[in-house]
Parts: sequence; C-alpha cells; structure tokens
Amino acid sequence: MVGENVEIGVYVKTKALIIADDLGLDLVEISPKANPPVCKIVDYKKFLYEQKKREKVIKSKTTKVVIKEIRFGPQTDNHDYEFKKKHSEKFLKEGAKLKAFVFFKGRSIIYKDQGEILLLRLAQDLEEIGKVEQMPKLEGKRMIMFIAPKNK
Repeated sequence: MVGENVEIGVYVKTKALIIADDLGLDLVEISPKANPPVCKIVDYKKFLYEQKKREKVIKSKTTKVVIKEIRFGPQTDNHDYEFKKKHSEKFLKEGAKLKAFVFFKGRSIIYKDQGEILLLRLAQDLEEIGKVEQMPKLEGKRMIMFIAPKNK
C-alpha cells in the first residue's frame, strides 16, 4: 500500500512537472512533508517577489522601540535637573522609552540614597506623561530606572 502511494506521488509529480513545463511556469513545493506533497504551479520569480513584498509589509507594521538616556550625577543641582527633566518630557512625548540613570564616580557611591531620591523625584514629575517600568535599581556604579510613555 505504501509503495503504491509513492508510485502515485511520483506519477503525479512528474505529470505536474510536465504541465508546468508546458505552461512555461515552475512547480514549487509548498509543503514537502504532507502526504502527498503539496505543490503549486507558479512563476517562481513572481512568487519570490510577492513573498518579499509580504515580508516588507509585515516588517513595516512592527513598532521600533527607541530608548533615550538621561544621565544624572548623585548631586545634580536644581537647574540641571529641570533642564534634563524638560528633555525627558520631550522624549516621552515623542514616544521613546526613557532610561534615566545616576552614575556614581569614584567614592560618590556613598550618596546612593541621594541618587535614588533624584530618580524617584523624576518619576513623580513625569507621572502625567510616563509610567515607571522599572524602579531604581543599582547595577555596579549606575542606578537605573526605566520610564515608558503613557498611551493616549
């Protein structure tokens, strides 16, 4: 019984090849693991072109996540803070995620509580246009916090 299926499959495939050749088209195997294998008679170059076109449409519909960074020091003064906050608001309004971090140089790591307070203050000031994705977390000499824009 299995031998008959193989013979029929080969017979059908050769007949399909002959038909495709007569039409001046190609025989494209769509699903080779099916029993019998699924084939389609098409113009192969046109088939590839349409496949690329479909992939391009799918790729264009995907959203690209942009991450903007804002760097603070543990003892950033008020004017610098306001300046950077204004930039952060602009980034969030543009739809980019914000990575705010405090960089501790040398022995300034002893001020990590000031760094955390600074980041939490930023999160509080930006809560109208963004939501905190990750609370401040110390990684090496950096304390990092992520803020995502709120959807309208």
